[in-house]
Amino acid sequence: MPQARELVIAIDGPSGAGKSSTARGVAARLGLDYLDTGAMYRAVSWACMVDDVDMTSPDAMLERARGAELLMGLDPTDPRVTVDGHDVTAAIREPVIADLVSAVARVIPIRELLTGQMRDIIAASGRIVAEGRDVTTVVWPTAQLRLLMVADPVERIARREAELAGAAGHERVVSSIVDRDRKDSTVSRFGTPAEGVTLLDTTHLDLDEVIGTVLSMVAEPLG
Repeated sequence: MPQARELVIAIDGPSGAGKSSTARGVAARLGLDYLDTGAMYRAVSWACMVDDVDMTSPDAMLERARGAELLMGLDPTDPRVTVDGHDVTAAIREPVIADLVSAVARVIPIRELLTGQMRDIIAASGRIVAEGRDVTTVVWPTAQLRLLMVADPVERIARREAELAGAAGHERVVSSIVDRDRKDSTVSRFGTPAEGVTLLDTTHLDLDEVIGTVLSMVAEPLG
């Protein structure tokens, strides 16, 4: 049988824009692998936390990142994350990790380390939806479809609150999104689409509508 052609869909955007839900839905509908690149930063943050790494020391965080064995499950219906043999799929979604992840993501050598791992995963798959910061520009700029998903901040906060289902208070959710945008903007240009990246505003769309929009783009001839 002929080998299926490469199909990489890259989705970038700020926290709460709907990247993860959309990426999983699209991957499941198309029978593609799924990679949550942000979960890799969360996994390193978890490893630093459980080892009491000094989160003010870039060198200490980098050392732990280099020693962490990350295993990313690519099934869009059940994307498990393992660090050093520990299933941390649920643990990395705890609010405490959200408080730590920006410190990790601001360390440029850690970004370079994880970017290399992301590229290896995407290349090995060949047919995958990858979502996360810089995935359309730095990680895999040759993706057949590159999207920047955005949404009004009020809508993003509401979505994140629904996702957390009361695990974090309103003020904490607001702070996490505003602070994350501010901190990440120092190392990532996620608010403005780069050349060749399609802007998709999801503010007034529900999840099914967003997934349908992306699928319609994939159905079109891709370069």
